[in-house]
Amino acid sequence: MPSSLDWECDSTSSSSSDSSLDEDQLNARLSPHWQTYRDLILSRGYQLDTVRDVREYYRHHGLTTLPLCGYTSAHTFADDRALCKDPGLPENLFRAICCTTGIRLMIKAVNRLSREVQNVRHMSSPPLRHDPMNHSIPVLDIIDVPASGICFVVMEEWSSHLFPEIPSKLRDFLSAIHQCIEHIAFMHRNHIVHLDISLHNFLTDYRGRCACIDYELSQRVDDLVAAGTCWPKGTEVPPELERGQVCNPYMIDVWALAILILRACKIGNLYIPELLHLTAPMLNHNPDRRPPVAAVLREFKRLIPLMGEERLDQPC
Repeated sequence: MPSSLDWECDSTSSSSSDSSLDEDQLNARLSPHWQTYRDLILSRGYQLDTVRDVREYYRHHGLTTLPLCGYTSAHTFADDRALCKDPGLPENLFRAICCTTGIRLMIKAVNRLSREVQNVRHMSSPPLRHDPMNHSIPVLDIIDVPASGICFVVMEEWSSHLFPEIPSKLRDFLSAIHQCIEHIAFMHRNHIVHLDISLHNFLTDYRGRCACIDYELSQRVDDLVAAGTCWPKGTEVPPELERGQVCNPYMIDVWALAILILRACKIGNLYIPELLHLTAPMLNHNPDRRPPVAAVLREFKRLIPLMGEERLDQPC
């Protein structure tokens, strides 16, 4: 893993034209020509998926139906060394493998001056990356390409969303919810808002750890947000944002976090009165009456022990 110095952006290489780009351009989703960067990425120790890799994956897992993972074209290439992009992924993502460890990776292309890469750098650098409340997806490297205005964020590949399968015990389900709340509390404590909290933007490693991804809309904000500030619309949109009102971005996250919790319960067909109690004030239509996420975390940590060990060990 590179040192934190390797992750620093070379500010001297940014051209004056970079400053003229508007926010939408800087934070727009990229569609890089992956072949162009293949050797550069390989020189850092990461191999983008090839036709051979995909075929071996299917053979190793005893799979014969290619559409299972979206690699419908893997058997149509004559060249085993050709890159094999998963068509189920957006153009800014490519699957890869770490050459030294064999760990499966996801590589994301972002504008090197975007809010996303700035916030990922910030949360992945000491001391924040060592904070136990930080549940960001593990970032192994950030490959800066000043000439192209691109950064490649190299991450571990986890699940496709928070609950690819329902945990076996209520305790494990609540642990996942706890990690989601804790991470947003960590972000807010460091004056960062996510603005696109959803079940698809939290993942699991299938071993009890959960992590947040997709900081495309995330922003660093001051304690006092300037009046008239407009915020982008994520997956879960609170009523004040729908109405076009001036919004407190922290409360946008609180609303979306409540929706995530309720959607998770619905997926698991779970009725948990304590979580209904927790989320009710988070969904207040008046954002000024919603609790800050730090208070939500405190209430969650108060409620869960009251449920008792026997109930926590019940099957979901």
